[in-house]
Amino acid sequence: MSAINRPLGLGRGLAALIPQRSPQGGGSIEIPLERIRENPRQPRLRMDSDALATLAASIREHGVIQPILVTEVLDGYQLVAGERRVRAARLAGLERIPAVVRQLADREQLELALVENLQREDLDPLESARAYQQLIDEFGFTHEHLAERVGRARSTVANTLRLLQLHPGVQAAVAEGTITEGHGRAIGGLPIELQAKVLPTVVEQDLSVRQTEELVRRLREPRPIGATIAPRATDPELERVEEDLRRALGTKVRLARSRRGGRIVIEFYSDEELGRLYERLIGGHA
Repeated sequence: MSAINRPLGLGRGLAALIPQRSPQGGGSIEIPLERIRENPRQPRLRMDSDALATLAASIREHGVIQPILVTEVLDGYQLVAGERRVRAARLAGLERIPAVVRQLADREQLELALVENLQREDLDPLESARAYQQLIDEFGFTHEHLAERVGRARSTVANTLRLLQLHPGVQAAVAEGTITEGHGRAIGGLPIELQAKVLPTVVEQDLSVRQTEELVRRLREPRPIGATIAPRATDPELERVEEDLRRALGTKVRLARSRRGGRIVIEFYSDEELGRLYERLIGGHA
């Protein structure tokens, strides 16, 4: 058997996953973009239009540096990995694109597409979580095997998978970037029926992850038997002052009136945050 040539332009991650042999005996070839069919199992659900335009501009200037991965079908080619490059190449006005052609079974196509996207592209946290779960369900991956395959820590994989247990509204907020993955995991410490009720507070008060964790901790703490919380009278002016203080100090602030005036409660969640508040209020270091 003749020597096997490695395909040109492949990165280390994908090259390690693909058998380095081609029916043509070579590396990548140029194929017509019009003959490429999209991958129906593409884990990426959304693509940033600005990032796609930036990639298209780069392709116009430098061409497509990294080949896409396809498998041959009766009426052309089925895309396995590289959807962003295909879309950007079309946007750049190209007619052909470099590709590595492999004969792959359906299961191999799905595995390569998921792993390639998890390794190479910026999936949002929920897309990553769904891709992880699909690899576990359809290929029997353990967390350890999955973490090794995509080059992540096992704890990272486990934490991302926890997002799938969140309330749909919280999941949407994470996917849209309204809150971070860390916020989502913190909110996940609550029963699912309470998660959607806490979300507006986290967003409207712009709570940090640490503040969200503290809020969740307080909500989870059982109240003493017989304890009641007096309803707070709505005072638009008081709420406006609270909001101004919160924005100025960057933390949760609560005002409470009394017969002789009232009190201001400024919350902090670490020694570092206390030092920052001290400097903001006093104008010097503690």
